[in-house]
Amino acid sequence: MNEKVLNRVILAISIAVPVVVAILILIPKQEHGWRWPAALPHIIGSVNTVTSATLLLGLYFIKRGDERRHRLMMVTSLLLGTTFLVCYVISHLLNEPQRPTADGGVLRTLYLVILISHIVLSLAVLPLVLRAAGFAFLGDFVRHKRMAKFAYPVWLYVSVTGVIVYLMAYQM
Repeated sequence: MNEKVLNRVILAISIAVPVVVAILILIPKQEHGWRWPAALPHIIGSVNTVTSATLLLGLYFIKRGDERRHRLMMVTSLLLGTTFLVCYVISHLLNEPQRPTADGGVLRTLYLVILISHIVLSLAVLPLVLRAAGFAFLGDFVRHKRMAKFAYPVWLYVSVTGVIVYLMAYQM
């Protein structure tokens, strides 16, 4: 695969994913009587937690020069991101959104600030991560490193704030 094809794939995925997610979230929920979808937000919170850990380990390993373990952690992070996305879509198809129980005040404001920044940056992170991963896939590690300097902190922020949003919405 050459860079031109890779760029087209990244563009298609970066447009298709948010559009599909938005459409699926907007579909009206129907009463289904199933209990298992209630577990999905907890699975999503767990996936985000593990993703945060694998991202931090990936950084740790590359800083130590261990490219094999770095690659393992980053591929694991990509697979976890895919798992998150699938669970997220299914959860929003089958569950009503959960809101923190606190009415108004500082906690609610903090929740909304974190949630909004999480959502906005989650839209931006997908093409950044795919591009960084694409450069690594093509063996262009100079450009991979340059792109990762932008993609990594955004991805880590989105992952960690995903955990915080989960905790605030489902555990507080």
